[in-house]
Amino acid sequence: MRLWTPLQGYATLALAAGSFLGSAAAAQELTVIGRPTDRAMGFQPAATELAHDLHWLDGMVLWIITAIVIFVTALLVVVMLRYNRRANPTPARFSHNTPLEIAWTLVPILILIFIGAYSLPVLFKQQEIPVADITIKATGKQWYWSYEYSDHEFEFDSYMIGAPATGGDFTLTAEVEAQLVEAGYSREDFLLAADNAMVVPVNKVVVVNVTAADVIHSWAVPAFGVKQDGVPGRLAQLWFSADKEGVYFGQCSELCGVAHSYMPITVKVVSEAEYARWLEGAVAEFAGDPSTLRAVKVAAAE
Repeated sequence: MRLWTPLQGYATLALAAGSFLGSAAAAQELTVIGRPTDRAMGFQPAATELAHDLHWLDGMVLWIITAIVIFVTALLVVVMLRYNRRANPTPARFSHNTPLEIAWTLVPILILIFIGAYSLPVLFKQQEIPVADITIKATGKQWYWSYEYSDHEFEFDSYMIGAPATGGDFTLTAEVEAQLVEAGYSREDFLLAADNAMVVPVNKVVVVNVTAADVIHSWAVPAFGVKQDGVPGRLAQLWFSADKEGVYFGQCSELCGVAHSYMPITVKVVSEAEYARWLEGAVAEFAGDPSTLRAVKVAAAE
């Protein structure tokens, strides 16, 4: 049973690995920001406005639910101490308390309205897709991602570095580690790094059209605060604008088969100048439309 059929060997990772910035050494200058940390708690560093909003919202709700837990726990302790059989041998006989019942109905409603007043704008911001500076189509496949840069008419596949050509163990061998280093990664990035990364410029609105070719997949990058299911036959959208240059990792977040855990997402956020350099090479490598390049458009206009 053949699980992996990469179209390109690891020796030719020129575009999305090392030399998308001109050399592997240049690629290593990008800081890995969106990498999970072993035994750590909390979110990955926020790199988009959406992620900052989500982190703030989570913190605000955490304060509210912590206060509720403390209040309810305190009430339980008071009831246990004050109204046990020894302290209160003759219990009261009333069956209800209208003011109290109104209070414990209205207070939760007000709390939910307060939370909703802040959470709904965050939700709407995610769902209202702005005008894109760059449009990319991400297609989930068993078990890798394909990226189509729609504005420039080229597409490439993105496989996990170290994915075996046939079914087998996913182990960090010396050969795989050499492939990671050659591509500008470290051994800590095993199972996270892809051979051909999605490359985008910093501080630009990127709209990703997400779909799938076979089963349901999910494109998710925690540091960007985005997660969108890709459903065969349907096209969904997400957007982000990364405010920090660096390397960010995500993974398919929808159970999609035996190799579900081995179709990572790698996004490299670079400067506009470096993106233009990468784009020029990508158009040539993947048979894109050279007339869409900015330099060509400027020259034509002159």
